[in-house]
Formats: sequence, C-alpha cells, structure tokens
Amino acid sequence: MALRTVTRKLGSKLFPRFSPASLLHSHATSFGFKEVREEEKSQMVGNVFSNVASNYDTMNDLMSAGLHRLWKDRLVSKLNPFPGMNHLDVAGGTGDVAFRIFDSINSIKRRTLQNVLEDDLQEEAKVYVCDINPNMLNVGKKRALQRGLGEDKSLLWVEGDAEALSFGDNTMDGYTIAFGIRNVTHIEKALSEAYRVLKRGGRFLCLELSHVEVPVFKDFYDFYSFSIIPTLGELVAGDRESYQYLVESIRRFPSQETFASMIADAGFQKVEYENLVGGVVAIHSGLKI
Repeated sequence: MALRTVTRKLGSKLFPRFSPASLLHSHATSFGFKEVREEEKSQMVGNVFSNVASNYDTMNDLMSAGLHRLWKDRLVSKLNPFPGMNHLDVAGGTGDVAFRIFDSINSIKRRTLQNVLEDDLQEEAKVYVCDINPNMLNVGKKRALQRGLGEDKSLLWVEGDAEALSFGDNTMDGYTIAFGIRNVTHIEKALSEAYRVLKRGGRFLCLELSHVEVPVFKDFYDFYSFSIIPTLGELVAGDRESYQYLVESIRRFPSQETFASMIADAGFQKVEYENLVGGVVAIHSGLKI
C-alpha cells in the first residue's frame, strides 16, 4: 500500500496541468463505454442506483469478497474524525461510511469522558449524508433505524447533487466520497464544490475503484470485472446491465495520477493517493489550506 504524494510544478512533465477541455470533457459525457449527452447522464446513473439500491451492500460484499469494509475503515482512519466536527459524506446514501465516522467520533468521546468533564464535550458533531438518489438514502435511513440512530440529530440525511451542494462556504471540517465520484457528470465541478464547502484545514478524501498496475493481476482483474461481476449482478440483483455499467465506468475513470492532478487543480494542497490491492481501489486525499 504505497503512499504517493503529488508535487505540482508549473510546466512539469511528470504532472502536467490538467486540461478539462482535453481529457475530462469526453469522460464527463460517458455512460460506461457509451457516449451520451451530458443532460442524459445524471438520469441514467440515477436509474442504475435506483435499481441496485436494495442490494447495494450485499453486492459490494460479494464483488469485493468483503474487502470494501476494510477499504472504508482505511478511509475513515485517514480522515481522523474528532468530536464536534462537521463532516460531509457525499454519495453515501446507504450510510456505510457515515456510520463508521459516527462510531469513530463516539469512541473518541467515550475515551475522552474518562479524563474530562462532560460539559467540555457539549458541542455535538454533525455527519451529513448527501446523495442525489432518494432510494439510496432510504436504505441508509432504514439502516440507521436498525442501529438505533433513527432519531439522532447528529446524523443528517440530505438529498443533493455533488456538483451543486446546498451547504455554505467553509462549513465542513471533512469531506468524503466513496465509490461515487466516477458517476458524476462533471468531476471538476464536484471537486470544486468539495473545496468550497470545506473550512481551511479541512480534508478531502475519495475512495474509488481505480486502475490496476501489476500486468498479470490486471489480466485476471479484467476477466473478473467483465465476466464475473455482471453475472453476479444478474444472479443476485436480477440486473446485469447496471453492473456492466459499473465495470465500464471504472475503466473510463481517470488514472490515479490524472485524478490527483485534478484534485490539485481544484485548489487542494498536499495531494496524495494510496493504492490498495494493487490499484483495484485508491484513496486520494488533499487539504484546503
């Protein structure tokens, strides 16, 4: 799990300045391997997630052999949540990442209460779960009820668009997005919005399926992706097409280096990324300074 830091220099050949007009525009109008009009993509992606919402977490377990749980744990450990923080989890409808952040904050509070007066910890953390798809949010709300968090005012569910967030400038201490940013129509707009809502010192973290670098493993991964995952989707969720889109969208997503450059172009500093499982997934991070 090598950690790689992106050092930006004007005119650098290693990390050239990202040009939205060159690479991003063609990606922004893709739906998997298909080219579609920009105004169509959000509706098509919405249909995919409406179809898979009820089986989303089950399919994540099957497709990753449960590893997605460890990847999300790693994401939250890099966030380093703290009591009193305002955090925004985007494209997090089922609550998987938000629950981890919430549990981490409460664990810290329990440990801290042993050493300080309870009055010193009166400021409550707020974890906002933002998702454009109401079906995904409904799954998360049901899970919150099962966890006894249905009435907890520290966990808030918001229907919203990653490209046009409803939150004010400089209001969040942290921003996470897991397996969601490749589905937006304009990645640069989502990154710009992430930068806008974060406070100075706030951290951006993105967990996303990425590009495998090891040649032999890449061949196996391609076979698994295109032959096994759509079949699993058909057998378990009764939906082959949605999972065909999933694997195609991963291949259309920018490489680790290119995405890191996009994050830096949005204004973030100290941009770095960590490959997990040979690049099957990567965690990108940046700071608003």
